[in-house]
Amino acid sequence: MRSVNPPDVLANPQVRTLPDAGALQQMYRSMLLSRALDVRMFALNRQGRIPFMVPCQGHEGAQVGMVAALRPGRDFFALYYRDLATALAIGVTPRDIMLGAFARADDPACAGRQMPEHFSDRRLRIFTGSSSVGTQIPHASGIALASKLRGEDDLALASFGEGATSKGDFHEGVNFAAVQRLPVIFFCQNNGYAISERAERQMAVKSVADRAAGYGIPGVSVDGNDAIAVWRAVGEAAVRARAGEGPTLIEARTYRVVPHTSDDDDRAYRSREEVAEWRRRDPIDRLKRFLEEERLLDAATDDQLRREVAEAVEEATGAAEAAPLPDPATLARHVYAEEPDARPDLS
Repeated sequence: MRSVNPPDVLANPQVRTLPDAGALQQMYRSMLLSRALDVRMFALNRQGRIPFMVPCQGHEGAQVGMVAALRPGRDFFALYYRDLATALAIGVTPRDIMLGAFARADDPACAGRQMPEHFSDRRLRIFTGSSSVGTQIPHASGIALASKLRGEDDLALASFGEGATSKGDFHEGVNFAAVQRLPVIFFCQNNGYAISERAERQMAVKSVADRAAGYGIPGVSVDGNDAIAVWRAVGEAAVRARAGEGPTLIEARTYRVVPHTSDDDDRAYRSREEVAEWRRRDPIDRLKRFLEEERLLDAATDDQLRREVAEAVEEATGAAEAAPLPDPATLARHVYAEEPDARPDLS
């Protein structure tokens, strides 16, 4: 992990210790659940049972480590479409995810109207996402401004890929937050590709974290396949944000070991050898080894967790596939203006 600016941003003693044993095991379970759910959705797509999905495989360590450092239900999250493990760690259920994948009427994010994995949950403070890359970045800054004006200690986190840092939304959101010293964390999951375009063809700097210097805020680059390292970096950024010291830009270096989406063929732009090399750095295997070394996980417990996860995915799949489709009579809802008495209760 390297701190780009300033050099002492990772020196806060409040987050030097590890999460407790229960929290570490929960992180591991969330990563297992995300992987199992991801694999199942990819299979469902290939079977023609769901139309589309965005894989998360390889990003689980970055996402779960990030959530573990924050306060789900109190802090705000502005996610992007690859944040499956993030959503699960915050509290979205496998059934909720599958309802979205099957576009069912009970989908809590959008009642089957949005693309799958476009996360939204008012109860969990997951701000409504969009397919447009980077739009959640200024949204997170606006949420953080509201928290600051209210005198609350909630912070906002915007999650995005490195391709989004080449968009105007990134500049506007980060610049505004820096000037206003807002309690927001900009969390970039840099997997090296904006769909098929390599990072070096998107930006002249070597690291997304280098961009922070232009806004006068700390920039931190961390191994995104190390969930503990991510937990530490985000934890320290959270301490800064809640203390009124403003935003932090964090780059979690990781890799997606699957195509960009279920419609992508990644063989067109990267070698199988490259993918195989990154598979050997699997963040789930890495956390498992750590837990075993710390005597926090044995073979029996690991087997039990994997059985629980498999059962949860099976139950979610069956329940979602059997759930009713949206009523065609509601097709225009949320598309055209409605009479006040026809508007749904959003409380």
